[in-house]
Amino acid sequence: MNGEAFHEPPGLCRLTAMASASNEFPTVRVFDHPLIQHKLTYLRDRATSHRPFRALLYQIAGLMVFEATRSFPTTEVEVETPIERTRARKLAGKITVVPVLRAGLGMAEGILEVMPEARVGHLGIYRNERTLEPIAYLKRLPRDLDAGPCLLVDPMLATGGSAVAALRMLRDAGAADLRLMCLVASPTGIRRVLFAEPNLTVYTAAIDRGLNEQGYIVPGLGDAGDRLYGTA
Repeated sequence: MNGEAFHEPPGLCRLTAMASASNEFPTVRVFDHPLIQHKLTYLRDRATSHRPFRALLYQIAGLMVFEATRSFPTTEVEVETPIERTRARKLAGKITVVPVLRAGLGMAEGILEVMPEARVGHLGIYRNERTLEPIAYLKRLPRDLDAGPCLLVDPMLATGGSAVAALRMLRDAGAADLRLMCLVASPTGIRRVLFAEPNLTVYTAAIDRGLNEQGYIVPGLGDAGDRLYGTA
């Protein structure tokens, strides 16, 4: 970030309208697939309890990763089919999925169902409720993060503080090919992330209106971790 600080214009947290992913945020990919949006609607519903919430988060992550991996590099190999020898393609390098604890675990499980060959790292980051700034408490990562794509996953991209902290930790650990996948994002969070990582590709199912005074996404879906594990 060249030592510069990110400053959100006054009042933008509460008043920002739905942003255009193709114009204002060219590196953001919004999944508007009907099935993903259908499941997201149930996630938003306050009447959805932790058990179906967990299943829906798992399912959406599995659907999203299908498209999020479209640009992953592949390599050509030879295989022996029951009929003859032929050339085919497989993923190149080592893929690493890194959930931000604890809510990111729900997404990671859905991703691993589709891509079980991926390695898993863990980052523990929580947000100070007074300052809204991120505090890291855990880092468990593979040593060679530069060996392939690294997918950071966290359901909510709210203020962007935790995401920026996580991205910095992954860069410091050697990650070269980084992508971020979240469920719901705020324009404020996206701007803060792209200020720190201008070329980062962000995958999300929705860009919501903004943030409230407590730093929660509105309309959002509440605290994803609490709703995931029934601790609300």
